[in-house]
Amino acid sequence: MADYEDDNMSDEYPGSPDPEVDIDDEEDDEEEDDKQAVQAECRELFSSTDYIMEPTMFLTLKRFLQVGGSPEKVVELLSDNYVAVAQTINLLAEWLIQSGVKIEEVQDLVETHLKEMIIKHFDPKKADSIFTDEGETPGWLAEMIEFPTWRELFYRLAEDYPDCLMLNFTIKLISDAGYQGEITSVSTACHQIEVFSRVLRTSISSFLEAGEEALEKQLPEFTKMVCHGEHTYLYSQILMHILAQETKGGSNIRRLCQELQQCASEKGLDVTPITLALSGAAAYPRACQALSSMLSRKALNPADMTQLFKMYSEADPPPVDLIRVPVFLDLLIETLFKPGSHVNPDHKHKYVHLLAYAACVIEVYRKGGRKNINKDELKPTAQALEKTQSLCQLHRGASDLIADVGTLFGCLKFPVCAMGVLRWVDYTVSEPSYFKLNTDHTPLHLVLVDEIVTNHPLLHAKALELLVRLFESSYEELDVLVRLELKKMLLDRMVHLFSRGCVIPVIAYMRKCSETQDTDISLIRHFVTEVLDVIAPPYTPEFVQLFLPLIENQDITGILRSEDNSDPVSEFISESLWIRNGVVLKKESTADLIMSPSHCGLETLLLLPDSARHLALS
Repeated sequence: MADYEDDNMSDEYPGSPDPEVDIDDEEDDEEEDDKQAVQAECRELFSSTDYIMEPTMFLTLKRFLQVGGSPEKVVELLSDNYVAVAQTINLLAEWLIQSGVKIEEVQDLVETHLKEMIIKHFDPKKADSIFTDEGETPGWLAEMIEFPTWRELFYRLAEDYPDCLMLNFTIKLISDAGYQGEITSVSTACHQIEVFSRVLRTSISSFLEAGEEALEKQLPEFTKMVCHGEHTYLYSQILMHILAQETKGGSNIRRLCQELQQCASEKGLDVTPITLALSGAAAYPRACQALSSMLSRKALNPADMTQLFKMYSEADPPPVDLIRVPVFLDLLIETLFKPGSHVNPDHKHKYVHLLAYAACVIEVYRKGGRKNINKDELKPTAQALEKTQSLCQLHRGASDLIADVGTLFGCLKFPVCAMGVLRWVDYTVSEPSYFKLNTDHTPLHLVLVDEIVTNHPLLHAKALELLVRLFESSYEELDVLVRLELKKMLLDRMVHLFSRGCVIPVIAYMRKCSETQDTDISLIRHFVTEVLDVIAPPYTPEFVQLFLPLIENQDITGILRSEDNSDPVSEFISESLWIRNGVVLKKESTADLIMSPSHCGLETLLLLPDSARHLALS
């Protein structure tokens, strides 16, 4: 009976599946589905245009074959979708070169178009995925950063996509490769302390080595980088504050710190707490509170000024650096010398005292402590400043001021007075009706500028800025001839500035006027004539390279030349022949001057001695 039941039990459900076999079948089905999915993904990639050119093509091919893909299918898809875009571009480039176009022009054309297409279609997510899929730095990326064109592309993309990991890493690669001097304008560098520190060090070094010219050219980009965020500004200022303590170059670093403060303030950033903290204001809470209030609001008030005046009138005043903040000094000069600005007579001496104190007091520090305060120049500076301010506020017109011009000239010996008068003159001559009402050939206010230029080389840049602004004004209300005479007078002021040592900036500006062709040719001729009257050899290569194009321009100097070449123009050209491409040649031997007609014009050759002319033409 038992045997019968066992036999029937085994046949009770003859159609039921074996559980173990069912599980295996499901796994096989899932694996087959995965293989089909991988094949479909790979086929889609193989079907894209020119996929055979993609760096990941071999990895995709390997995956496809491992899941049972057909090699014939791969060949079919790759060949059917091969358009040969890159090869067609190369072919067109070769045709252009064979047709006579220079290789450099063709290369620039292709690279420019490629850059535009990359910028237009760049996808930061795809860039990050390509970067992470390879697991290491792609070889093509390391090659790209070796070329300036592609580095510029990465800088541009990094500005547009600051959160892209691939671009951030590329900026670090560029910095590591030694090109950190190029990335001062890239905000991405501000997020990486290593890159930022390297760029900051390179920028500061270039400022110290190249001087004022580098400061003017690179300061805007440098400021943009440093002022990217509060953390970058604080880090930079602390670093430079430490460097400013050094004996060698410390004053230049301090100047750079102040330029940054000024630029940050002009951008609307409130850097007052950082400025005061670095100047040691925490040890003088009353002075700190007074300065903080005025600097934050960018306006002086009598209560805070009285507080500072009392502290700086004591026997042991706070450090002078506290009030040598550029923004504070600018507020003082603006308040005292801006026409129409009214200062309470009861408080004016306080403003004058603080400005004079900041301008002339010298402190001597040894071993971290203040050992001496030199106030010898404080009283005469304050007296001159008060006298100058009174004259400027009482006498707006030249006729009123003429009687006191001798006194004013004496006061202009003091730099702070000269700075105030220059600000006052700027406001006065910038009024629309000033030159319309003026009857003098050289207005007295511009005579004061000449005196300032004579006495203070450090104010040359500001004086030139004023003269350039006046020269470029239209003066539509004046007659054409009067307008020309006015601009000739302004050029005379520039020539005076030139004669006092501001050579390259003045010449460079007039060279720009000539190149842009927006200045009357007679004005440039007048300038050239006046300059030739005040110069004498030897000339520096830099001066010759800037001035010679003006001299050789027939439209400018054609009527100034004589047939016997005894005129100043011909003499200058003759002298400048010994300076070519920044090299000073020896004048003792004409054999040293061997040049081809391609390097000197016919007029230049005619001015050479016979022996040198023979060598030049041989």
